[in-house]
Amino acid sequence: MKRRWLLCVALIRSSHSVCPPPPLLTHVCGVRSLVAAVVDYANERNIPVRGYVSCVAGCPYQGKVDLEDVVKVYSKMREMGIQEISMGDTIGVGTPTQFSEMIAALVAIDGTPEHIALHCHDTYGSSLANILRGLDHGVTKFDASVAGLGGCPYAGGGATGNVATEDVVYMLQGMGVETGLDLEKLVEAGKEVTEFLGIETRSKVGKAMGAGKK
Repeated sequence: MKRRWLLCVALIRSSHSVCPPPPLLTHVCGVRSLVAAVVDYANERNIPVRGYVSCVAGCPYQGKVDLEDVVKVYSKMREMGIQEISMGDTIGVGTPTQFSEMIAALVAIDGTPEHIALHCHDTYGSSLANILRGLDHGVTKFDASVAGLGGCPYAGGGATGNVATEDVVYMLQGMGVETGLDLEKLVEAGKEVTEFLGIETRSKVGKAMGAGKK
């Protein structure tokens, strides 16, 4: 039987504000009750649930996000029965030190990194370094997008898309980590989609491997 995933979303709350702003804003308490009902429904039917925590390293509206707030949201989601939680650096401001501290704090909750995934945007070019810190802590699940496509609609014009899949796979293969992905085919896919969209790839590997190819 094909495995089914039910996706849930959570928001980070600070003492003053929540990301994202109105009209997308929903108070974290209200979100919590809605998410809990969905998770209970899914778990009763053995449907795996994946949660997302956004703005774990910084918020476009409140700025700094306290690690304590991130840990509280993650902990509540685990208590709800969410099996896998993707920690999102939505505006791409995170640093390796931040990620290392965050992951260590999250691992301390369950005693294992198996429930953690990382979702890194590459606005400031630190996503690969952040992913590497994740690997150091035992995280093995990373969100990425071909050619670095995407972005965040409420994070301002400077926030770029997810880290490019090509760049992540190149790094992992160079480290001897098996990904099951064909790098050349990823580069070709990135080339095709960016040509269709009329934009340049954000993948450094895509640019390097695609140079001179027609």
